[in-house]
Amino acid sequence: MSAATDGVIPRILKTHQAALVDEWVHEQRAAFRPGSKIKEGDLRTQSNEFLTLLEQAVQSGNLTDIQGPAYGRVRDLLGDLSRSRGFQGFSPRETAMFVFALKRPLFARIRQELGGDPDALAGVTWSVTELLDQLGLYTTEVYQKSREDVIARQQAELLELSTPVVKLWDGILALPMIGTLDSARTQVVMESLLQRIVETGADVAIIDITGVPTVDTLTAQHLLKTVTAARLMGADCIISGIRPQIAQTIVHLGVDLGAVITKATLADAFRRALDMTGQRDKPIRSRV
Repeated sequence: MSAATDGVIPRILKTHQAALVDEWVHEQRAAFRPGSKIKEGDLRTQSNEFLTLLEQAVQSGNLTDIQGPAYGRVRDLLGDLSRSRGFQGFSPRETAMFVFALKRPLFARIRQELGGDPDALAGVTWSVTELLDQLGLYTTEVYQKSREDVIARQQAELLELSTPVVKLWDGILALPMIGTLDSARTQVVMESLLQRIVETGADVAIIDITGVPTVDTLTAQHLLKTVTAARLMGADCIISGIRPQIAQTIVHLGVDLGAVITKATLADAFRRALDMTGQRDKPIRSRV
């Protein structure tokens, strides 16, 4: 932009802020899905604050580098808004339209100011387009990162829920496993099991893989690591749920489970655990 048009955007944002907010809020509401719970009062507050900060930022004459210090507070506001909408379940479009919906009302004011000077109008319009596009993309990036954080946290919570360690009897724990056993889940399994061994002082831990669909070399290695970690904490391990197909697979893979006690069913493993802890002949009722 030329020196003559440098102050056009700050002046428009300051002079026409109320009218811009009215039209901008209308544009934003049109972008929301039917039934959206966002309040118009909240939109107005956010829009007014954004325009005030944007007007201060463009006073520097910088309309190209939104990563500069002049746009620090603008980025903070957009970041907070994007994360908040991400957590509340708003769509990427609804979030990005907070910025992009400003284009129509702002361009209308620019035409009013510079309509008699086509060159100045084209230059300012292009500069503002680039600026709003960058701010809109920044909003989308923060939104996407916040959604990824939510998904990662939910996955971690699901991993914890899918690996419950149950106290079957005095000194006996059971870890029923369902689904695929990968590296991430193995880590959660070991942490959960070791923590419960410490809390209960258990002597035996039963790892039941009845719900594990397939066992490959990696899965077997993960099981062995878990057994080794439990032994280091002073607890013996029994692996139950060894079906004929899994037994054949383990033999075919050449995985050595010779040092690990294995049983076909959880009931068999429980009986063996009672023997190992010297509780087999004690009446069950007295233990309930």
